[in-house]
Amino acid sequence: MVDLFLNRVLIENNWDQDELNTEREIMGILENRIVMLLFASAECEKCLEFVPVLNDFFKRLKDPAYIEYPKLLALIYISLDQSEEKQENFLKELHKKVLFLAFEDPYRKELQTMFKVKDVPTIVVLRPDGSVLSPNAVRDICRFGCDCFQNWQESAELVERSFMLNEEFDNLNLRSATDPVRRLKYKTEDDKRKKRWWKLWGKGKDGNEEEKDGAWDTKRNEGDNNTWRIR
Repeated sequence: MVDLFLNRVLIENNWDQDELNTEREIMGILENRIVMLLFASAECEKCLEFVPVLNDFFKRLKDPAYIEYPKLLALIYISLDQSEEKQENFLKELHKKVLFLAFEDPYRKELQTMFKVKDVPTIVVLRPDGSVLSPNAVRDICRFGCDCFQNWQESAELVERSFMLNEEFDNLNLRSATDPVRRLKYKTEDDKRKKRWWKLWGKGKDGNEEEKDGAWDTKRNEGDNNTWRIR
């Protein structure tokens, strides 16, 4: 899935329209996620009618105001508009967490051909490995709402890292997915070191006691050879 957009520029549908163009940024937002490709146009009445349904579906799965742990899901708008102005007008209706390709990017047409999109609106749902999970999920989203994602998740065998508090990281020093395993490993090694230390300390202690006992026996033997005086 990530390979599909590597060396491409994805733009966030926020006020600043931030560009994601590095491999790290693309992987960070698409890796291990189910990706929805929305093919639509501002000139299409059905597309405009579908937008509120899609926005509600998407925010209930991604917006922290609706869900404690945002789902591993990404939505990319592939514009089939005839002008940049119309594309901008359509983007204003979409959720702010939606990603999109610039109007001048010819990759939009390549994707349309790649996935054989003829009608709009069309939502192609992709597994994390890039294979097609659903060629058009528009009807399913309208009929089943958020339950669709659970079905996609099971079909894609998507693993959620539920111990992460939020998928939107501002702190790059957060623990990795393998951190609990590493901490258990280090804890086990610490326990082993403590056991070895106590064992060595116990041997040294027993040795001192033996030495003291030996010294006492020597003195006692020497005393047996002498005459004990009673005062």
